[in-house]
Amino acid sequence: MNSKIKPLVLVEINEINFDIVKEYVERNPGRFQALRLILSWPAAITSAEPTYEQNEPWIQWVSVHTGLKFDEHKVFRLGDFVGNKFPQIFEILEKNGYTIGCISPMNAENRLKDPAYFIPDPWTTTVPDKSWWSRNLSSAISQVVNDNAKSKITLKSAFTLGLGLLKFSRVRNYRLYIKLLSGVIRRPWNKALLFDLFLSDIHINFINSRPSDLSVIFLNAGAHIQHHYLLNAQPVKEKTRILNPSWYVASDVDPVLDMLEAYNQILGSYIDLGGMSLLLATGLSQVPYDRLKYYYRLSDHKRFLDLIGVRFKAVLPRMTRDFLVEFDDKSQMEDAVKRLGNIFVVGDGLRLFGAIEERDLSAFVTLTYQNEINEFSQVLIDGKLFSILDHVVFVALKNGMHSQKGYVFHNGCISEKLPLDGFHVRELFNLLKRYFKVP
Repeated sequence: MNSKIKPLVLVEINEINFDIVKEYVERNPGRFQALRLILSWPAAITSAEPTYEQNEPWIQWVSVHTGLKFDEHKVFRLGDFVGNKFPQIFEILEKNGYTIGCISPMNAENRLKDPAYFIPDPWTTTVPDKSWWSRNLSSAISQVVNDNAKSKITLKSAFTLGLGLLKFSRVRNYRLYIKLLSGVIRRPWNKALLFDLFLSDIHINFINSRPSDLSVIFLNAGAHIQHHYLLNAQPVKEKTRILNPSWYVASDVDPVLDMLEAYNQILGSYIDLGGMSLLLATGLSQVPYDRLKYYYRLSDHKRFLDLIGVRFKAVLPRMTRDFLVEFDDKSQMEDAVKRLGNIFVVGDGLRLFGAIEERDLSAFVTLTYQNEINEFSQVLIDGKLFSILDHVVFVALKNGMHSQKGYVFHNGCISEKLPLDGFHVRELFNLLKRYFKVP
């Protein structure tokens, strides 16, 4: 570690709308003390890309890590930064004598020669650091997150995560763990909050036991909850007439409030560390969507591709609706793209897979169908009718849509005055370089 510069913790608290956070804080005097303190810190607004399709977290966090806009780095999909030629802030700082630790940085490749720790995000195929805990936790987390829609967890993953909870869960958070665990059936979003709480406890343990100059953590539960339940947030309900159906979530339940209670405790732990520079950034934010959209995911990607006669080398699930299919040759890829692109839902005539991106012997596919799928929903494949319901799992109703507006807060560690009018999120890369005095 470099003793001349105070260690900096970067919390990538993905897509949180701090304007809505502020409304909750103002309505609840005496609560949310950590969030209230953060809102009083020096702050700035960031902007992102000009088109909606390019405002995705896996694009913006690459910009944060590389200092490049989308039209420069051209990384459009989650997991696609691996093999990219552009250097990241992590290896740049390491080459200048700094030690780096990372927990789940989105769409980042581990190129560090000697990280204090590195656990990749669950969707990016890159190596963790060589420690036993990082290797096994990385494998378990990836399995659980990618199979979340099917609520599937292997015995090995369950054993590893159980050991991890015994090792890393902090006493101050026991009550919150119990609260989230006991309510997980009635409040399924608690699973995402448990995941972020667990990651933050691992992170704080590593901060104390494996010191680093730059320490990064990516928290995604808030983005997940906003996407799926933002219309149930009390401040939002008062401004829109779009309601979630009661079978999805009861009208008197507020998952965003649950999220803020958990994040207040998580962020409070970082504030209490002391002796650390603390920088929070959201990358993007979310605003209420103008209508309900259904999200589905294939329940068994390999089984479905076999069913429709697609020949392939491998299939790799990505976040929510996306998956990557790899092929042995170009003819396989062309045939697969044709077959997937010609699957229409009987009745409304919409494509099941409306976004298919061809690559070098691979295709990135998104299940774009957004209407409700029920027992009467069918597709026609090679002259035969198939029930879609047999091959998908419901993920969520879409409540929140991306906004290029992002937020930055710091605990006084940045000496320069940050602009308030929306500098591009890539400038956080340069902000980190200046903090560590790297040219």
